[in-house]
Amino acid sequence: MSKIHKLQEIIDSSKNIVFFGGAGVSTESGIPDFRSESGIFKSLEKYGDTPENLISHSYYLDHTKEFFDYYKDTLVFGDAEPNPAHMKLAELEKAGKLKAVITQNIDGLHQKAGSKEVLELHGSIHRNYCQVCNKFYDLNHILESDGIPRCECGGIVKPDVVLYEEPLNNAVLSFAIDYISQADTLIIGGTSLVVYPAAGLVNYFNGDKLVLINKSETPYDNAASLVINDAIGETFSQIKVK
Repeated sequence: MSKIHKLQEIIDSSKNIVFFGGAGVSTESGIPDFRSESGIFKSLEKYGDTPENLISHSYYLDHTKEFFDYYKDTLVFGDAEPNPAHMKLAELEKAGKLKAVITQNIDGLHQKAGSKEVLELHGSIHRNYCQVCNKFYDLNHILESDGIPRCECGGIVKPDVVLYEEPLNNAVLSFAIDYISQADTLIIGGTSLVVYPAAGLVNYFNGDKLVLINKSETPYDNAASLVINDAIGETFSQIKVK
């Protein structure tokens, strides 16, 4: 039996699927991952500092203008479109098979594809708030601002993304744990499962079928019901939603 056929069987027999995805879900939409040779970390090297520092809360506070320069240059891909992985997950949710998408990505492509129940562990480039009055601004306000984006009240408009040194949103994390613990099938795609605390979410899974779809191996491969080492969009494009 081919691995695609086995994945199809798992999806067909499941009633409560949860999907947990990382940067690899969006690479087929033209958004680079973080740690590969063509990834975001590599592109940040031209700024002369470590990526971990450049996208940290401390750097944002101490070098706000520089932060926004490289944020807009390397982390925002506003024209990206959903790929077959995003589209198929939205189909599975509409069919009642998939209960939630939990993502480490900040690009908003799951919602753009039509998914409704999306838990964004690291926030979203599409949500931006004034740090003084909390007024909401969309992505265009950030992209069209010269230098530091400002609110009409004068406050700095900060993207609602989780930077290094910042905690994950406890409410989002709690919902993610609830969904995973109740799922009968957990499909994990496009993540190496090495970045915590997000990677630790797999430990809350109590269901029967754990599926891992990633180009490289993960620490959880031996515990999985099915491992597919391939691009996730290419994999999902072969699945039929019944």
